[in-house]
Amino acid sequence: MNIDDRLNEIQDKIERKVGGIGKGKYSRILRMARKPTREEYIKVILITGFGIALLGFVGFAIYLIMSHYIPIP
Repeated sequence: MNIDDRLNEIQDKIERKVGGIGKGKYSRILRMARKPTREEYIKVILITGFGIALLGFVGFAIYLIMSHYIPIP
């Protein structure tokens, strides 16, 4: 088998996998998917930002507790 035959075989295999994307168990999700509105996008950004800030605050609090109250030998 030469390189051209091998590449064609690989390409056919990929096309078979990609061709079934809209027909499988995720087809309903793909059909229902839509671009979020501006308000939805802003809410997602605010919630995500709040979560990141909260995790940062918790990490900083743990750092302060460990650096001031737990002695390093």
